[in-house]
Amino acid sequence: MTRAIGWAAPPLRALALILAISMIAFFCIRTVPGDVVDVLAAQGDLTAAQQAEMRQAMGLNASPIAQFLAWGGQALQGEFGQSLRFGKPVGELFLNALPATLHLGLLAFAIGLGLALTLALGALAAPRSPLPLLVQAVNIWSIAVPTFCIGIACILIFSIWLGWLPAIGHVGVPAAILGLDIAGQLVKPLHDELRQAQAAPHVRTARAKGLHPLRIGLFHLLPTAMPVLLALSSVVLAGVLGGTLTLEVLFGLPGVGSLALNAMHGRDWPLLQATIVFLATGVVLINVAAELLHRLLDPRPRR
Repeated sequence: MTRAIGWAAPPLRALALILAISMIAFFCIRTVPGDVVDVLAAQGDLTAAQQAEMRQAMGLNASPIAQFLAWGGQALQGEFGQSLRFGKPVGELFLNALPATLHLGLLAFAIGLGLALTLALGALAAPRSPLPLLVQAVNIWSIAVPTFCIGIACILIFSIWLGWLPAIGHVGVPAAILGLDIAGQLVKPLHDELRQAQAAPHVRTARAKGLHPLRIGLFHLLPTAMPVLLALSSVVLAGVLGGTLTLEVLFGLPGVGSLALNAMHGRDWPLLQATIVFLATGVVLINVAAELLHRLLDPRPRR
């Protein structure tokens, strides 16, 4: 019974967190001055009567609590309303933008994870080579250098000065920038964990048999470090969403970040609200999945 309750706790916490994020986002968004009618009025010739009629038709005159209850009732049925600016279902707009975001995020994570594993295992196998210093350098890079600034520098160098790449619409450069940042977040904790695992009896036995250091790292040390790598990866994956959104805007990729920016500029609150909820749900689900998988890999009871 206790074990069943323990397995059910993460999903229940996830539901409560998603609800809290939805409420906070809904009311915070509506503290911003203006609405979509103000934006449309600035673009066209709308009289005060026409503006009042549009607000009434869109339900913008209702109290924030009434708007939240109406939105929440629709959201529970899978309906997130219509975009006030584009006149299309919010879910359709989000699903059209999601593939670009997933492509960039997953490509960057694959690059970062591969680079982190390569550097950590290489530094362990060759401790007197420059690889341990490179582990430290990549870790410091991820801490000290914002990805947005690197993105601007890459556009200036590779697109404007050298003319090698298009300034917008290219996924390779932002994926490499994010991948290097992800590698820096993963490589040092992973390298430290692998070094500590070297003292395990089965690792000493493998070394006494004369196995190659890389083989020891791959087949004896890396499985020991999997719980730590999984925990780090879940945190990094959640953070990848933020970096993906900013680089999408910078490199002109048609993803969720560009969609959210258009929603903010147009005061399209239903679209922005749904985007925040979808992204927050993705982050929460990543952490829940990582916690449940960690329970499978490490079934020891938790206090």
